[in-house]
Amino acid sequence: MKQTPIPTAPLRVDLRLIADMVTPGSRVLDIGCGDGDLLDCLWREKQVDGRGIEISQAGVNASVTRGLSVIQGNADTDLADFPAGIFDYAILSQTLQATYNPKRVLAELVRIGKRAIVSFPNFGHWRVRRHLLTHGRMPVTGALAHAWFDTPNIHLCTIADFVELCGELGIEIERGLALDLGGRPLPGISGTGWRANLFGEQGLFLLSKAG
Repeated sequence: MKQTPIPTAPLRVDLRLIADMVTPGSRVLDIGCGDGDLLDCLWREKQVDGRGIEISQAGVNASVTRGLSVIQGNADTDLADFPAGIFDYAILSQTLQATYNPKRVLAELVRIGKRAIVSFPNFGHWRVRRHLLTHGRMPVTGALAHAWFDTPNIHLCTIADFVELCGELGIEIERGLALDLGGRPLPGISGTGWRANLFGEQGLFLLSKAG
């Protein structure tokens, strides 16, 4: 994959955590890759064979300008076209809640990837609960920055919901992290327990198909 050597901004903290989970030289599919920041980092630092899918044409154009192999596509409809196990990692960062069928998308991730890496905003965070309790209205927070009528997030979930769905689909959680708003891991908190569900503003998980 030919790259254009252009200056790059520091990688977002949560994307750096994702990059750290990827083995050098792997085959990677980044679904909802945006402008290609993560793919570019993985190519430069870990020499991955990277591909991307992005729904917005602007994101595709920006990625291709950087020399990345990115096509326009939709997680809900296009993952079924990939053969099983073709990638070492299928990555879905901050996109699961914007899909129409998260259950099917999650199942496709662990079918086409030997491992999947998924992150999402946690609707179970204590500030969200407090806002609903005290105001009785859908919250707007740093992690959920859109009003209810103007949000791309159509299937919000909690960390507990996600863990339960993984169990239902026979997906093994190899590693789970509860993150703060800035994408930093919360110290001393397991990524799958009640404390993660209460205090994590985001969840980040490394997954594989059980068995």
